[in-house]
Amino acid sequence: MSPSPSSFVVQRNGRMATADDLAPLAFAGYAHFTAMQVREGKIRGLNLHLERLRGASVELFGWALPDDRVRSYLRAALEGGPADLSLLATVYSPAGEFTVAGSDVEPEVLVRTGPAASGPKGPLALAAVEYERTIPAVKHVGEVAKTYFLRQAVRQGFDDAAFVDRTGKLSEGTIWNLAFWDGAAVVWPAADVLLGTTMSIVRRQLDRLGVSQRIRDVTRDELSTFAGAAVMNSWTPGVPVHRIGSVSLPEAPSFLEVLHRAYHSEPLVTP
Repeated sequence: MSPSPSSFVVQRNGRMATADDLAPLAFAGYAHFTAMQVREGKIRGLNLHLERLRGASVELFGWALPDDRVRSYLRAALEGGPADLSLLATVYSPAGEFTVAGSDVEPEVLVRTGPAASGPKGPLALAAVEYERTIPAVKHVGEVAKTYFLRQAVRQGFDDAAFVDRTGKLSEGTIWNLAFWDGAAVVWPAADVLLGTTMSIVRRQLDRLGVSQRIRDVTRDELSTFAGAAVMNSWTPGVPVHRIGSVSLPEAPSFLEVLHRAYHSEPLVTP
């Protein structure tokens, strides 16, 4: 039986958010976030999520909240909820947009929980779109291009889109990191991308498992040389991709199995 909507929360700084808390945020877009799947009340790669929030806060606001306080907000949101759920933690400044916030304006944290998710099964067909994210190292809000290119891709008969930068290199998907299999190693595109937490989990666990990895330029012209491809995000460590643009890619079940095995080797941690 699925949890009822009342099982989930929206909290500001560890307390239930009010309409007055949320109203200014409905018209704001200067913030960053991290998304995670909670299982058994625990989180994989918690240190990576905290590192992401800390680094993005310094980049956008000039300073960051202590990890212990952020963890307390995560615990408060999980208390009394389902053991398995999705969690989104957004950090913003009450100074709002179009202002020069001083160092005395402390960032705040909005945490929302919802039903657990595992992503699509695939295989996916991705349109190849020339686009580069602004401040790609930060997972920031308000990126209209991600949804725009997703919808454009679906209209063209694809499932989603993959981005190609101005030099012709593939970088990432709308909400995904890209991974390729060359028959001997996992290949990660060398480009300016958002370093996903799931991607980071998979990479460090592949190292532990002794699976070869390479980071290098990937162009559309060489897609046909790969033995498989996948996308990953906070929902899942791997969804197969069978086409990018006009190029078909072979099924690679062993590649997908390796990605999932690496991810599930990461221990679950209590906030």
